[in-house]
Amino acid sequence: MDMDKLVSLCKRRGFLFQSSEIYGGLNGFWDYGPLGTELKRNIKEAWWRDMITGHDDLDAPAGAPSAFQMVGLDSTIIMHPQIWKCSGHYDLFHDFMVDCRESKKRYRHDQVRGRWVSYQGKRAFVATQFGGDEGLAETEQKGLKFFGLRAKDAERLAWEGDLISLTKVADFAEVLGPDAKALGTLTPPREFNLMFKTYVGALSGEEGAAFLRPETAQGIFVNFKNVVDSSRVSVPFGIAQVGKSFRNEITPRNFTFRSREFEQMEIEFFCHPSQSADWYKYWRDRRYRWYTELGLAGDRLILRDHHQDELSHYSCGTADIEYAFPFLPPGEFGELEGIAHRGDFDLRSHMEGKLVREGDTLVVVKDAEGKPRHRGSGKDLSYYDDITRERFIPHVIEPSAGADRATLAFLCEAYTEDKVPDENGNPRERVFLKLHPRLAPVKAAVFPLVKKDGMPEVAQKIYRDLKKHFNVYYDEKGAVGRRYARQDEIGTPYCITVDGETLTSGTVTIRDRDTLKQWRVKVDDCVAELSKGLGG
Repeated sequence: MDMDKLVSLCKRRGFLFQSSEIYGGLNGFWDYGPLGTELKRNIKEAWWRDMITGHDDLDAPAGAPSAFQMVGLDSTIIMHPQIWKCSGHYDLFHDFMVDCRESKKRYRHDQVRGRWVSYQGKRAFVATQFGGDEGLAETEQKGLKFFGLRAKDAERLAWEGDLISLTKVADFAEVLGPDAKALGTLTPPREFNLMFKTYVGALSGEEGAAFLRPETAQGIFVNFKNVVDSSRVSVPFGIAQVGKSFRNEITPRNFTFRSREFEQMEIEFFCHPSQSADWYKYWRDRRYRWYTELGLAGDRLILRDHHQDELSHYSCGTADIEYAFPFLPPGEFGELEGIAHRGDFDLRSHMEGKLVREGDTLVVVKDAEGKPRHRGSGKDLSYYDDITRERFIPHVIEPSAGADRATLAFLCEAYTEDKVPDENGNPRERVFLKLHPRLAPVKAAVFPLVKKDGMPEVAQKIYRDLKKHFNVYYDEKGAVGRRYARQDEIGTPYCITVDGETLTSGTVTIRDRDTLKQWRVKVDDCVAELSKGLGG
């Protein structure tokens, strides 16, 4: 699909807007319009319902309790700064960036690609921020310009292989930056911490320094003991949270895929160390199945286990659920969700101090005097099983999903173009969002065929009755065909039309978005008919 068409539809129909657009916009920030708000809310509610309040534990690992508990939490965006030191974010949460001395632009080191090219004994690495065919075309054009050649001379350039990452280039002296005209203008890569810094209270110095949270997980870990003591939960159990996080991305890009403000849907599942491997597999498979059940099916969705060299220093295993977003080069996938086996790293870190791996064990980082460099809370975050009489630090399985990325993926998957006959039998192009009924922002639209003969009054009554059960829309403006088209574009599963026959037979026409099938139903049966089709 054409990503530009989806972006245009999202703005035209009120799904997404550039933040602060009337002031020129703010890169990396997005506002959800009326329909986008409903879609994203439906995704979060489906996640909460399926994972927390209505979760099905029949396929839990062997030996697990017949009913494990899932509870919720809503922690603050700003927390004690020591949390981020003990979690490792203060020291380790960074990307590498490079600057261009010529263009004064900044790039994330691993997002720059390029190709080696030679001409008359001179060699250069031509860099671009694009991948796939777009990146190949841009590097070819830049290579011709750099060597002073015309398009007809393209065959005189000797290109070496396909696009590769700038991270594989050791010496930047021969690199032509993405927006540069001369070689060697990129600086060596250096660390850039991704946390947003702020200040709490009247103190503006380091005494009042704090950070906007880069993830929701740490709020769960530091409340582990509070939840255990107050909620009577027992291991194994999960704590879930949906909330905003903030990362100061160097180069936000690809619509809402990489933003500086985003929303997460995270679970921290606490279990006995001896069962953690089985629980990891359970959550990995369960989360992948959730996406497929809501419409992300086929070869565009994959479950990929991390290679050993990709794992975090504390991780016992991680898998990513990835989707082939249309803005990525063919064959590449973008992360939707990560499922991580975090061991006891997090709880132990907040007890003792920041940990790093030495060999096969995690140890506390200490300073020259032998004291923990980032001291933990000193609180006991272990768990006591009053049945087995065992005390242990639970292992954690973390399914961490992005609500914004999920919204984008469902939009990309739903965008559909086909051809249908118009009123004269000629083919016309139809654009519709094939969203799962649970996710569709509007469940049904109600139309009077014409604005007379009592049809609007009947349609408005049906609309008011349906509104008690679903999010529905009333429209009496324009030709009915155009009204159908508007609802198709926003993904409304059903349209109900009140016509002349309604006034005599007491029935209305219901039209299905995907099949275009139409059938008649009694006015009094509309709620039941839609409930059946929507699965509610």
